[in-house]
Amino acid sequence: MSSVCSPGGGFTVAKPHNSLHQYTSRSAVVEFTIFARFGPLNQRIRHGKLLRIQCSEPEAVTETIHLSENFEEPKLDNNGGGGDGGNGRFPLGGGGNGGWGGEGDGGDGDEEEFGPIIKYDEILIEAERRGAVLPADMLEAAKATGLRSLILTRYLDFQGSAGPLGFLMRYCPMLRNRMLADPSFLFKVGTEVVIDSCCATFAEVKKRGKDFWAEFELYAADLLVGIVVDIALVGMLAPYARIGKQSVSSGFLGRLNHVCGALPSSVFEAERPGIRFSLQQRIATYFYKGVLYGSVGFGCGLIGQGIANTIMTAKRSITKSEEDIPVPPLVKSAALWGVFLAVSSNTRYQVINGLERLVEASPLAKQIPPVAMAFTVGVRFANNIYGGMQFVDWAKWSGVQ
Repeated sequence: MSSVCSPGGGFTVAKPHNSLHQYTSRSAVVEFTIFARFGPLNQRIRHGKLLRIQCSEPEAVTETIHLSENFEEPKLDNNGGGGDGGNGRFPLGGGGNGGWGGEGDGGDGDEEEFGPIIKYDEILIEAERRGAVLPADMLEAAKATGLRSLILTRYLDFQGSAGPLGFLMRYCPMLRNRMLADPSFLFKVGTEVVIDSCCATFAEVKKRGKDFWAEFELYAADLLVGIVVDIALVGMLAPYARIGKQSVSSGFLGRLNHVCGALPSSVFEAERPGIRFSLQQRIATYFYKGVLYGSVGFGCGLIGQGIANTIMTAKRSITKSEEDIPVPPLVKSAALWGVFLAVSSNTRYQVINGLERLVEASPLAKQIPPVAMAFTVGVRFANNIYGGMQFVDWAKWSGVQ
């Protein structure tokens, strides 16, 4: 039996395993320790006196039950309320309220995957031992809440890399945060660029057939724009470490940035310590990324098609041929790129990210990492062949090419 004193006064008594009315020929003396918690100071006071309750009957045999052993103290609720406030461990509203690079009380499962939280003093000692200096945002998060050991270890490893990677990890937060969340990020970007360049060439040759060389400028424009788009496609959907607390700027743009920052990076992004996403947030992410992809596609289309049109015009000013095709309209071509990325590419790459997440989380891939890398190569290879052929079809249907 136990008693817990609540902030509102009074106490509750838990029933023992055997209720008292079952003792018909003996009395029961129940001893329990009273704990008091005073709200303003959040202090626990254990009284040394024991409270006894004795039920006596004739010819009774007294039995004392000590239930203060193995008594578990009640955990304090900082909110001071009885509700769980969502689930009590993760901020409502998703990823805008902190980051799994910082505190994020995700439970034993998160600690097993991302390691315990390392405190500020220990972080400084480890950074000094490795000859590293933490960026300002990571240093601020370390002071406030500490950093997960996996995040700290990854950063120290990457920033010490030779060549441009170490420099970019120290001075390019966009790359750093994505590498901290997914160490295979650069592998996926490189895979996407190489596969897309090869598959785009294959698809263009197959679709254009004998007109390939006559339309070579169009192919070159598609290839140039495709490389830029590949980097954007992978980068904008890649998970990233949210370091520290996210500040909210004043004004419409500040509030918009805060809302968008609370969305997952992709529809199927895995939840992290301190980061939970609702179904509404995941649905909103699909349309939000569609807008971003459409903007990137339109901008790249203007640049790429503008270069192609310039080359075509200059070439035909020197030599003219009956096989020359009309110069594609610039704005219409850019609009095609925007719509294609917003609808087709957005959908396909969201699905790819989800499939990669499932494979990477599988026991087989964790034991044999090349399995996940092979899957990435295979699924992106198939996607690029299909996407390249689909774009040519869309271009011909729209009358742009």
